[in-house]
Amino acid sequence: MADDPPWLTSISIWIERQARDYASKANRPDADEQELLETFEGYVDDLLGEFDPPRARRRAGVPVFAGLYRIAEKPPADEQGWRVPSVVLAALIAAELEFRGPLRLTARQNLLLATEYERRGAQLREFRLPRHAALAYQRAVALYRIAEDVDAADRCGLQLARARTSALPSGALRLVRDLSDALCGYGYRPFLLLFWVIVQLAVFTAIGIGIVGTHAYADTLYMSVTSFLNPAGLGDVQTLGRDTEALFAIETWFGSVSMSVFFALLVRKWFRM
Repeated sequence: MADDPPWLTSISIWIERQARDYASKANRPDADEQELLETFEGYVDDLLGEFDPPRARRRAGVPVFAGLYRIAEKPPADEQGWRVPSVVLAALIAAELEFRGPLRLTARQNLLLATEYERRGAQLREFRLPRHAALAYQRAVALYRIAEDVDAADRCGLQLARARTSALPSGALRLVRDLSDALCGYGYRPFLLLFWVIVQLAVFTAIGIGIVGTHAYADTLYMSVTSFLNPAGLGDVQTLGRDTEALFAIETWFGSVSMSVFFALLVRKWFRM
């Protein structure tokens, strides 16, 4: 940061001081992250109130606080031995100033800032600050959408959903969200659902063979595959025995729900492209 203009050096030093003070609170064992975020907003608001950069031309190809971001990429051992290095929090504060401040960013700077937010989100999740990570990913999604980078926006949207789930206490809601992640990546990975379709087919086929016996292996396999997409009639299952009627009826319901969700998510993804 030796080559930075005086105004940038001054605000960067102020950001670093605020980040060290905030890190002392964030690293307390009994710290509540939601309360921390409210404190974080206060730090950012204070800096925004004093942040009045000159309107002179700036380098359009680099972020405003590139020096702080560069240090945060590979944070050195913190001077206090803190779990969350202050340089990472300094980079997050700097990104908030750049995002919410009076500076008019170019398209290139928006894209670079989105990348920095994405990196901070990954670091903050690693440091067990999921709510802070969610804030970073939320900003990244917004900036990637401005840049019309749909794939990057979806990638950060998935990480945003995961960070929000990590912030939840253990319980039914978190279990449901974890299940959604495993089944289809919160809707961002619809093709993952096809893997679970194959698993369902394998399970229903195995149960059917267990009921009917291996002597009707081919017929059971055929009925299992076709019933998943098309309901089997009573005449279709007569050769396999009445014990399979309930099995293939249940399979049809699983198939209808699974494929309906898959196509709904697929269409949603296509329309976002």
